[in-house]
Amino acid sequence: MSHRPFPGRRSVLRGSLAASAALSLPTALGAAPAFARSGRPAAGWGVQTGDVTCDSGLVWVRSDRPARMIVETSATESFRNPRRWHGPLLGSGTDFTGTTRLRGLPPGEQIHYRVLLADPDDPRRTGEPVTGTFRTASVKRRDGVRFVWSGDLAGQGWGINPEFGGYTIYNAMAALDPDFFLCSGDNIYADGPISATVALPDGRTWRNVTTEEKAKVAETLGEFRGNFRYNLLDENLRAFNARVPSIIQWDDHEVTNNWYPGEMLTDARYTEKRVDVLAARARQAFSEYFPISTLRRPDGRVYRVQHHGPLLDVFVLDMRTYRNANSPGTQPADAQGILGREQLEWLKRELSRSRAVWKVIASDMPLGLVVPDGTDIEAVAQGDPGKPLGRELQIAEVLRHIKHRRITGTVWLTADVHHTSAQHYQPSKAAFTDFEPFWEFVSGPLNAGAFPASALDATFGPERVFVKAPTTANVSPAGGYQFFGEVDIDGGSGELTVRLREQDGTVLFTKVLQPGRVGQ
Repeated sequence: MSHRPFPGRRSVLRGSLAASAALSLPTALGAAPAFARSGRPAAGWGVQTGDVTCDSGLVWVRSDRPARMIVETSATESFRNPRRWHGPLLGSGTDFTGTTRLRGLPPGEQIHYRVLLADPDDPRRTGEPVTGTFRTASVKRRDGVRFVWSGDLAGQGWGINPEFGGYTIYNAMAALDPDFFLCSGDNIYADGPISATVALPDGRTWRNVTTEEKAKVAETLGEFRGNFRYNLLDENLRAFNARVPSIIQWDDHEVTNNWYPGEMLTDARYTEKRVDVLAARARQAFSEYFPISTLRRPDGRVYRVQHHGPLLDVFVLDMRTYRNANSPGTQPADAQGILGREQLEWLKRELSRSRAVWKVIASDMPLGLVVPDGTDIEAVAQGDPGKPLGRELQIAEVLRHIKHRRITGTVWLTADVHHTSAQHYQPSKAAFTDFEPFWEFVSGPLNAGAFPASALDATFGPERVFVKAPTTANVSPAGGYQFFGEVDIDGGSGELTVRLREQDGTVLFTKVLQPGRVGQ
């Protein structure tokens, strides 16, 4: 790996340390962190980058008032002879958030950037610059690729706890110097209120930072926006965002637990029962708080493929927006399935087109792990070990396509189930056999309740090679069982190494995969 060192700690954290005081005190509805009182526009929520390619990237910021977004880039921290990019006017229509696309960047280089917020009435009047850095994807195979992935943040009532250090897992991920972070969904828990204290089984007390928007389930656009702002109160996350680009997908908790299009809620906590209305508001807030390229298009879709040089393509799925209603999952035919027909055809087409050595399929839900929704099924597998039924039919179609088109280097990454594991899928052990062997790796949560290991469904022949999970439900972050995964692709050999890690970075499991094989 030929990764360049990080910039100095001072420049990385300049945009994040200023807001650290917000961790110790509740923040009022819609208010910026308390330091923003200078009379000039301020970016107390930090900066972040997303969907970075070989020559482009998206930079995000939020202002505390109307402002013009300006981005400057440089090859060094000194910002000598910077290149300037004029971004959008930030206003209440986007909750004062904005994204600027940087184009024509040099590949495989460390890009230093700073965001200035200018007074719309006096462009010379700007707030304190907020700085960050990211590395563009390399066009040279020898440089290799390293990234981390996980999901599930602030779930089950476990929020930002200053006594615990906040979201400390982001520090362990940043220490690996990843090219990017893949978040596999459940970036917020819009359906999960955060209370000031939670009693722990050992008699201790978990103490959360609280905000008005997190005191109830999110229903209004403002409440959904407040859920995203809540996580940005954590200084660890803000510092991570300033130095590591993200590839973001979504799942159910961005809206409400186990939702599907057309659902009508019976949950007494909600006055708005129409999930489609909630999902539209959630999608708007999601698009405002993350820099995602496809959300800027007219179709506003989450699914996309991110090209990261000759070694890697990341296929980001959306298993939420186009699914059919949750059911027992035993239909002998299922055209809608979990992906929808348009996304399914897109995935097959893009996999066939890919010339990358490795094709990582970022799935926001696991394939062979049974995830129930009461008496119905929430994910793909429904517990019947026989031939594919229900949503399994679309996965079978993808796996068959991969085999018959002789597509090499596919690896599935997911989160969702709040434990970590590695599954090897083998036709010799499956009811459906028209596919090549492949691996699925599970990680998470980042900061949420941990849960026992899910049951396996034998339809696609999974063998659980490794698992670490608690034996009781909803174990707090103080009890451990917080996980992330690392993928390291060697530029010389092309080998892909997966490491499943604990919250502090300890390696629990390692698997090395060889390039160029149809199945392994």
